[in-house]
Amino acid sequence: MKNLFTFLFVALFSFAASAQAKIEFKQTTIDYGTIEKGADGLRTFEFTNTGDAPLIISKASSTCGCTVPTPPKDPIMPGESGSIDVKYDTKRVMPIRKTITVVSNAVTPTVALKIKGEVIDPSKKSVLEKNSKSVMEN
Repeated sequence: MKNLFTFLFVALFSFAASAQAKIEFKQTTIDYGTIEKGADGLRTFEFTNTGDAPLIISKASSTCGCTVPTPPKDPIMPGESGSIDVKYDTKRVMPIRKTITVVSNAVTPTVALKIKGEVIDPSKKSVLEKNSKSVMEN
């Protein structure tokens, strides 16, 4: 009888250890393109749990305070989809090159997501734009 309990315990433990979550993103990079200052900076990374255990995202962080990721709070069951919203502060006029690090209980526990693009201020003229009049003209 003792051997039966030991066998069942080992079998259940082995089964639980083999069940794993697996996270697959539709895309790992989002290109904002060229957007204007103050534009909507919200984008969404969509993913699916293709594993056979619930997926739990324990942390999503970015490389700076201008990018705020919002992961799902509840576990994502096998076969279900979820999303991570990322809000970039478009009041900053500059190129966008940021990394969002996602930590979970998946087979690959850390995934790097990237956003890129450029925020421009249309009210400011670029010093590279050609003037219609030469400085040598009167």
